[in-house]
Amino acid sequence: MVQTTISDNMRAIAAAQGPVFAAGTDYPAGVAIPAHRHDRHQLLHALSGVLTVATEAGRWIVPPEHALWLPAGCVHSVDMLSAVRMRSVYVRPDEAATWDTPRVLGMTPLVRALVVEAVAMMGHPSEGPRDHLIAELLLAEIPRLPEQPLALPLPADPRLLRLCRAFIAAPDARANLDDWADRAGMSRRSLTRHFRQDTGLTLEQWRQQACVFAALPRLIDGDRVTSVALDLGYDSPAAFTTMFRRMLGQTPRAYARR
Repeated sequence: MVQTTISDNMRAIAAAQGPVFAAGTDYPAGVAIPAHRHDRHQLLHALSGVLTVATEAGRWIVPPEHALWLPAGCVHSVDMLSAVRMRSVYVRPDEAATWDTPRVLGMTPLVRALVVEAVAMMGHPSEGPRDHLIAELLLAEIPRLPEQPLALPLPADPRLLRLCRAFIAAPDARANLDDWADRAGMSRRSLTRHFRQDTGLTLEQWRQQACVFAALPRLIDGDRVTSVALDLGYDSPAAFTTMFRRMLGQTPRAYARR
């Protein structure tokens, strides 16, 4: 049934004619949408639940109150970390001067409401100006959404890529720069310069975000904050909580309750 819904959505998006097309689907936890692409830009929003999106360039995590911008032609796959109520807006490329790379965005109440209305109007189009005004306002408001630090871009350098993939498989907050430099066969200065050029992040920022990626599925499943923090190599739950609040604006316990 889920696979049929995905196929139906793909056909509807491809057949859409207007500048904005919207679609909404609810998915159970654990559903994986295989790699695919759209000819339109996509603003992917989860009304509830948490999902991750993977591309060749990296990974992005999309919690509630956030959205992911995917430029037209970007090949991506989607994994539902929990039950997800997904709502997406697909924008014709010639209608939007926005971003040419994926990025996580903070949703405003206005854009959230517009996305919900855009999905509703697809099932009940009107003859009046309202549908057109909703689409126009979406096109005006999407570029104003603030970027959020929930991306995990991957470096192009094969030495750094190998280290990053190993860290994703076994995150450890205690990993140090000298160890990474030795394993990459680089100096500390060269490693930090290449890493920032490739990812746009410092190594420390990247590792913190990788730890958040590793923690969220466990917190959603009900694991204790203390267990998650210690397994990720943090000296104490308080140190982990400080990092988590800085990244997501709330404590791990508050996030898990939501």
